[in-house]
Amino acid sequence: MLNFIGIGAQKSGTTWLYKALSLSPLVKFPGGKEVHFWNANYEKGLNWYKNLFTEPGRIHGDITPAYGILQRDIIAEVYQNFPNARLFFIIRNPLERAWSSALMALKRAEMTFDEASDQWFIDHFKSKGSLARGDYESCLKNWLSFYPRNSLLTIRYEHLASDPVLLAEKCFAHIGLKFNPTREEKSILTQRVFPGSGHEIRPNLHEYLKDLYHGKIMSLSSYLGSNLDEWTR
Repeated sequence: MLNFIGIGAQKSGTTWLYKALSLSPLVKFPGGKEVHFWNANYEKGLNWYKNLFTEPGRIHGDITPAYGILQRDIIAEVYQNFPNARLFFIIRNPLERAWSSALMALKRAEMTFDEASDQWFIDHFKSKGSLARGDYESCLKNWLSFYPRNSLLTIRYEHLASDPVLLAEKCFAHIGLKFNPTREEKSILTQRVFPGSGHEIRPNLHEYLKDLYHGKIMSLSSYLGSNLDEWTR
């Protein structure tokens, strides 16, 4: 049985979540970290997907960030087949997420940082995919229109750095496990995953992203009942 699903967000620490939960021998990812069944491999059939998660006595997971932006009819089917699944969603400052995503796209395009104009970055920021992935409120509302709110653990990306051990304990508790990490496991939890190219965002692009996401950040803050002012500074 599929016990939990990591639904995103892209470039927000889902690999850390995968590595953290993999520390338990009870937790298994038989399809690897990202199965991409619901967004790209549906033609393989639901039985293929379900048969991945059949090892007895194990807690099975699928962490695929692309699931965050699934259409509601697909989410309805996920719920129909796995109504008791626990959900994880990591939220990151959408300005930082958009920049990180653009840098990844730059690498895939085999371009250097200096070759990319400001307009190239702006076009990426405005792309349908980037905007959808940064619209956390819509992602959450779509999933929570089917799943009960207590089935979803929303994680702040900042806490991966500030207190990764406590965050890991919360993640394990969310899937019904206790976590008492060893010294070595604590060290693993504090390691950076895919630290990025190190290119700082250009000041004028930062201002563009602030204007692009200010309204969404304020709305998300109200929806979650959480102060997100630091994201707009």
